[in-house]
Amino acid sequence: MTDTTSNNDTKIPAAHQGKFVPLPPGHGQTNNLHKPGQTYWSDAWRRLRHNRMAMLSLYTIILIILLAVFGPMFSPYTHSDQFLDKQGLGPCRQHWFGTDSLGRDLLVRVLHGARISLAVGFAASLINLTVGVLYGGIAGLVGGRVDNVMMRIVDIFYSIPLVLYVILLMVVIGPGLKSIFIALGMVYWLEMARVVRARILSLKEQEFVMAARALGASRARILFRHLIPNCMGPIIITVSMNIPLAIFTEAFLSFLGLGVAVPMASWGMLASDALPAFRSYPHMLFFPAMAISITMLAFNFLGDGLRDALDPRLRK
Repeated sequence: MTDTTSNNDTKIPAAHQGKFVPLPPGHGQTNNLHKPGQTYWSDAWRRLRHNRMAMLSLYTIILIILLAVFGPMFSPYTHSDQFLDKQGLGPCRQHWFGTDSLGRDLLVRVLHGARISLAVGFAASLINLTVGVLYGGIAGLVGGRVDNVMMRIVDIFYSIPLVLYVILLMVVIGPGLKSIFIALGMVYWLEMARVVRARILSLKEQEFVMAARALGASRARILFRHLIPNCMGPIIITVSMNIPLAIFTEAFLSFLGLGVAVPMASWGMLASDALPAFRSYPHMLFFPAMAISITMLAFNFLGDGLRDALDPRLRK
């Protein structure tokens, strides 16, 4: 067999001439052929983007937030304007969602109710991210008798129904949104505390925590720099699941008359006001119920997508 030599001194067998063409100098380097590495969060975002329902839910939540914040600004009506000659009017060009029994524009009231319902949901998530994470982190890291006492306090709070908190606060403070915020603040961090404590109990015995202790790191540094960042997956999932639960709780309390006071509007209050006239004016109940359903479904689908995306066992 004879060999021939190309211009770049690469030898090609004579039988294979014409089938292979040598690459120019410098194009055969293997260091340009590897795939760039992905971090945990970039890989989670990649898997979340491939979940169509989760991304559709994310866009829906963003749209609801934008409509709640900016929608009432572009309406010629406010949530308290009354038109006595248009009571119970069905959907039309002037009032897209119709009017309620007092002649108030239902679209503006639904958008205004979205502000209150979303504010309750995000307030509950903020409490989760502060009180729940800190409380559960301290209990799990310290352990022993301190952990036992702290978790028994959580059990005591769990044993008292939320409605009882609201009723007691209404007696002391009075009805309104403030009572709901305080009641949610007293109970909505309990599940987060349990989730974070359980996660930290499994993490604090691992090698990276032992190395931090050997280097003289304080408990606060270990908690905030090492343990809590490694709990962000369960924390984000719990927050995304608790937001729709808080929205539904507010709607339920407002439906029972324990929520915001008139003339403010929330989705639960709109549904409660529409119930007596449901047979005559079904649109008054349909639109608030549709808003609650779409919002809760969007948050639940997004929470399911985040759970799948942040699960390290599904990482490929």
